[in-house]
Amino acid sequence: MHYVSGATGRRKLMNMSKRIYVGNLPFSANEDAVRELFSQFGNVTAVSLITDRDTGRPRGFGFVEMEEGMAEAISALDNSDFGGRTLRVNEARPREERSRSPRW
Repeated sequence: MHYVSGATGRRKLMNMSKRIYVGNLPFSANEDAVRELFSQFGNVTAVSLITDRDTGRPRGFGFVEMEEGMAEAISALDNSDFGGRTLRVNEARPREERSRSPRW
C-alpha cells in the first residue's frame, strides 16, 4: 500500500493490488478454491466471482486481486486445467463505460 495526494491535497491510502481476469471457470468453483489456486504465487487480497443478477447463478468468470506474483500467476495459470476446464487468465482491463438504459 502507499499514499497518494488527491485533488484536495489530502493524502489517501491506495491499495496497490493488481486485478487479474479469470475466465472459463467451472460453475462449481468457489472463492476459496480460486484463492487457494492463486495464493501459491503471492498474497491474494480479494476474489470476486461474478453471478447473473437475475438468477444468481455463476457466470463462469471472476477477478483476483494480488499484491505481488501477478505475472507469475498469469503465466502459470493461463490455459491450465481447473475443475476440468481450461482457464483464461490475464490482466484485467478497466471497465468500459456503458450507457445507462432502463432494464425492462
